[in-house]
Amino acid sequence: MSNTLIQDMPLKQGKRQRLDKPELLAPAGSLEKLKFAVHYGADAVYIGGQKYGLRSNADNFSFEEMREGVLFAEKYGAKVFVATNIYAHQEDLDGVADYLRELENAGIAAIIAADPAIVEMAQQVAPKLEVHLSTQQSTMNWQAVQFWKEEGLPRVVLARETTMEEIREIKARVDVEIEVFIHGAMCSSVSGRCVLSNHFTDRDSNRGGCCQSCRWKYDLHADEQSVMEPGHNPFTMGSKDLCMIQHIPDLIEAGVDSFKIEGRMKSIHYVASVVNVYRQAIDAYMADPEGYRLRPEWVEDIGKAANRPLNTGFFYAVPGAEEHIYEEEEKPAPYDFAAIVTDYDEATGFATVQQRSPFRPGMEIEFFGPGGRQSFQTIVEMTDMEGNPLAVARHPLQKVRIKTEKPVEPLDLMRKKL
Repeated sequence: MSNTLIQDMPLKQGKRQRLDKPELLAPAGSLEKLKFAVHYGADAVYIGGQKYGLRSNADNFSFEEMREGVLFAEKYGAKVFVATNIYAHQEDLDGVADYLRELENAGIAAIIAADPAIVEMAQQVAPKLEVHLSTQQSTMNWQAVQFWKEEGLPRVVLARETTMEEIREIKARVDVEIEVFIHGAMCSSVSGRCVLSNHFTDRDSNRGGCCQSCRWKYDLHADEQSVMEPGHNPFTMGSKDLCMIQHIPDLIEAGVDSFKIEGRMKSIHYVASVVNVYRQAIDAYMADPEGYRLRPEWVEDIGKAANRPLNTGFFYAVPGAEEHIYEEEEKPAPYDFAAIVTDYDEATGFATVQQRSPFRPGMEIEFFGPGGRQSFQTIVEMTDMEGNPLAVARHPLQKVRIKTEKPVEPLDLMRKKL
């Protein structure tokens, strides 16, 4: 899908102002993902540049792409942050000052930094950039938060290991913005401070090269003899993913200022689905705290985007052995991303979609868009762009026309039931 498609779409709701409610902060591993995150309801997005971030394998942003992303986000009243969250060795610091100035010139609202050298340098050479303390600093107590506030940082991203009780105490004692991860992958080490990748593959986890060795499959050996039972699958030691959709009131009442979704390596479908659900939940609570109720379809829609089993991380208790994944488990909801709607003809009821994975007539599908719009149907009539019937859409990015039972809109997504 070209980047021009989404930037040319009219904005129906105008600028969003979220001054009186928590910020919803979404990941964006590419310019296309940034635009979908904002379109589906993110108040801010965080991205990586081509240096100094911890996701070197993402489709990281050039300065030109950053400027385009900032301009797009501003139309919606949203902001763009850049992760510069490596722990720097001496050679890494060459060029940091110039890089930070370029971020400021591109209109980036804030950087997310862990290394004190980068924090201090940003304050000196790019004063218009806010500096948010990265979760990589493993900040979990109010005294540490107070320290960083006194260093001039307006926001602290707490360690993933912080409990709800600790968040409440921090907010009661320190007048500073607090950001916490509320959804996405967890790390088997403390807030990402891992060196397994360094030892196994010579890729430095803390300089952007993590190979996710905790997600590998392992055999168990003792004295060079396998102790795995015959036929037993190799196990992993990866943690379950975090999901706080059922606990939005607790997060808001604890005073969390920014709700952060993990996943700069995730797909458009994942980002749009998760942002869409949390946007609805936050808005529903803020509109009527007393009457707020969790909607079952929110939980179901989260499951349609989930890749791993879900839990609540460290918010309520220290995760035990049962909160790790030792072998493959079924996906919570058997759906997969299939297409993006690019056009809709009201006169004929046909939607033009861009294929992202194969689908065919007879399949059960779901269309969904921002604000919770969704419709379910079976594909009955499907043609190519010349009107010829199609038995299957198998080619990547293929344009296809589908007869829809209900109206859809450009940039709605289509998923198929597996």
